[in-house]
Amino acid sequence: MEPRVTAMTPNAFPEFPEVTQAMLDAPLRRDEAAGSMQAQLYHRLKRAILDGALPAGSRLPGSRVLAETLSIARNTVTAAYEQLGVEGYVLPSRQGTRVARLAHGMPERKPKDPVPAPATALRLRTIPPAVLPPGAETALRPGVPALSQFPLAAWQRALDRAIRQTGPLALGYGDPAGEPRLRAAIAGHLAFARGVRCEAARVVITEGAQEALALCVRLLSNPGETAWVEDPGYRGAKAAMRGGDLCIVPVRVDQGGLCWTDADWQAHPPRLIYTTPSHQYPCGAVLSAARRLELITQARRHGAWIIEDDYDSEFRHAGDPIGAMQGLVEGAPVLYVGSFSKTMFPALRVGFVVLPAELADAVRPSLEEFLRGGHRHEQLALAEFIESGQFSRHLGRMRRLYRSRQLVLRAALAQHFEVPHEVAGGDAGMHLTVRLPAQYPDAEIALAAARHGMLPAALSRFSLRALPQDNGLVLGYGNTAAERFDALVRRLSKLAQGLR
Repeated sequence: MEPRVTAMTPNAFPEFPEVTQAMLDAPLRRDEAAGSMQAQLYHRLKRAILDGALPAGSRLPGSRVLAETLSIARNTVTAAYEQLGVEGYVLPSRQGTRVARLAHGMPERKPKDPVPAPATALRLRTIPPAVLPPGAETALRPGVPALSQFPLAAWQRALDRAIRQTGPLALGYGDPAGEPRLRAAIAGHLAFARGVRCEAARVVITEGAQEALALCVRLLSNPGETAWVEDPGYRGAKAAMRGGDLCIVPVRVDQGGLCWTDADWQAHPPRLIYTTPSHQYPCGAVLSAARRLELITQARRHGAWIIEDDYDSEFRHAGDPIGAMQGLVEGAPVLYVGSFSKTMFPALRVGFVVLPAELADAVRPSLEEFLRGGHRHEQLALAEFIESGQFSRHLGRMRRLYRSRQLVLRAALAQHFEVPHEVAGGDAGMHLTVRLPAQYPDAEIALAAARHGMLPAALSRFSLRALPQDNGLVLGYGNTAAERFDALVRRLSKLAQGLR
């Protein structure tokens, strides 16, 4: 059965031709899916006013006349008119209801004219679009942990206990720096596992590592100042620097990590230096002790701050874990950044920054303006997860799993990847970097792989000033089962050979 509609003849309102046309374009429907008559009438008149079909000054029919013509209750029309009046679309008076003038000096636009795109900040033009679709968990994607192996039941119990113990008290805003219990748990873990010098008062909880990086930029730099970033290096760090309107200087990475020269300090003295010293992303190098100490010395001399991103150093596969640079020297000008996206799961969105002692008190007033304490139940559950030993046990299981997977992926590359290549990294983390000759374009290979259910990253896209040796693929093995590697590598090899 067709829904009933309330229509009008072309001459329904001879004194109000604009209203007749507006109502004929979308007759009122008498079915539940269309909504109430009042809502339909209100939205129809509002849209006609905004689109210019009812120009400013147009007089609307009286409520009685319109109600009789549409065969609806007069109260329905009155309520719609009143709502339009409250919102400023019409001006009721004794002489009748007229359409208000919404903007002065605006050029008139026909309803079908395209809407011009709004202007965006100039800094957005310098941020290249992401290649990987958000949320995609396809094979070989770097940076995604083994989600199926996470102890979800144990996490659920910790979350339930946090909700039971705090109830509605934790639904309000918390400490801008994060839940004190979680900050204390993180400080204890970092001191033991990473050699970080800190106490709970210096830990600030953030919405993932990306917000931690953006916070460092806001706290310590001014627009136009210089930031050094690793090249090739983490794209998110560059985005954070661009968001602060900093001048980004790419500093090359070699087999020993960040590799600067005296000329760099003279020509481009930095305010901020971003580095991943324990496992350089994406090439896998380790910044030597000599370079770490030299970098700290030079940063002090030039009044610079070092941002140490320790993104996945919990997963060391060869030898003992490499301690954090932050803990090498007392009072080092280092802000230590980390998150639980790799060690727990990305959707948790909990990161942190450990501030130098001399900064912690000085920036506290700013933190109260920049941050709002939230996700309190999740933070309390995470604190218990760490305190109970569940976190350490989970890390141990994942180290063994990732060590096994990277060995299987290495073997698959050696056996089935029939393209000249060199494997870099693999001593830690959840990815391998495969360097390719220039005749195998990495961006095109990555794009072709995406069409076949794989999401390796093109190494060249991590560089601001790509060199020939920056051609390659970054292969994630964290969330891909080892038994799939042979078939995946064979397919990737064929794709690469086909694009030569």
